Amino acid sequence: MSEPQSPDHGHVEEIHWPSLIAAISAITAVGVAIGLGLPLLSVILEKRGISPGWIGLNTAMAGIAAMMAAPVTTWIAHRLGVATTMIWAVVIAALSGMGFYYIENFWLWFPLRLFFHGAITTLFVLSEFWINAAAPPARRGMVLGIYATVLSIGFAMGPLIFAATGSEGILPFLIAAVAILCAALPIYLARYESPVLGESPEYHFFRYIFLVPTATVAAFVFGAIEAGGLSLFTIYAKGEGFSEAQSALLLTVMGVGNMVFQIPLGMISDRLGDRRPMLAVMAVIGFIGALCLPFLHASWVLMALTLLFWGGSVSGLYTVGLAHLGARLKGSDLANANAAFVFCYAVGTVAGPQGIGTAMDISGNHGFAYAIALFFALYLVVSVVRLFFRPKRA
Repeated sequence: MSEPQSPDHGHVEEIHWPSLIAAISAITAVGVAIGLGLPLLSVILEKRGISPGWIGLNTAMAGIAAMMAAPVTTWIAHRLGVATTMIWAVVIAALSGMGFYYIENFWLWFPLRLFFHGAITTLFVLSEFWINAAAPPARRGMVLGIYATVLSIGFAMGPLIFAATGSEGILPFLIAAVAILCAALPIYLARYESPVLGESPEYHFFRYIFLVPTATVAAFVFGAIEAGGLSLFTIYAKGEGFSEAQSALLLTVMGVGNMVFQIPLGMISDRLGDRRPMLAVMAVIGFIGALCLPFLHASWVLMALTLLFWGGSVSGLYTVGLAHLGARLKGSDLANANAAFVFCYAVGTVAGPQGIGTAMDISGNHGFAYAIALFFALYLVVSVVRLFFRPKRA
């Protein structure tokens, strides 16, 4: 027997636009807040004389906050409702974001990070649950492709805002707070369309990590490669002989791949009865692409073309994995599985930089490619096992 599956008959194949706009506004706020906040706060701390080690430890609180918030998000949403919980998360994120401007004591930035990234994680979990629950089954991949594309655009907007405003003064903090608060209006307007969590979940939270592993391990691998790859790629590329400007352009090309492939990949996945073979194929592409990196240093163009398609495969794991999750579960089970999905992503963002950095310490510059290949190999093993050895109960 296969993993838990919900029948798709009987659903009206139309997109609920208020729900889609509410979820997209929330994820745009998440993208802008993270894309602007991470570089802005690091630069401010550096100007205050904080060492890189302490800056890194303070930044790591984002992943810890996500791992703390994800397991309790659906518990809170059960009691307050999905839309109400999201609105509170918007308010807490905006207020704590402004707190970084007004509070100069470095030690108080640790609890501030917990509040800020905990609220952002709550928005992340519930917006994904909302859009997964509202998406028509036959168009789920396309809808989630739109969602992932908007998230990527939000991430890209953050650094652009930072480049325009700089790190001085209150302006970048105000822009971030206003961007976050703007998400509250569409959430409020669509509050009656938000999914209801009436029944209790069937399993304990951590059981959901293993309930649909093809999806949750995809989130872990995506988080590991995204965080580790983005933070260490410039170092790797410079070690391969590319200039700083060429390295930055290569990262931009990879980001373009992240954005342009999500909707087509989602639409392709909608035509499949089972998305797991597609996930396995993307893992193979990622694995081969990673192993090719050491041989592409002689040509910037070849490296760029590889990263374009490779970037699409990496982020495709997240989009198609999320669609696979939505096709398997519903109601409270889907909400808790979405929380487990984000939890695994957060674990990946902590494990990725550590694993890839250690590999580079041990194996030299090419350890970057080998470590990423190992993450893809891990996912490939999981996906193949699930395809050919399906348990009777997930």
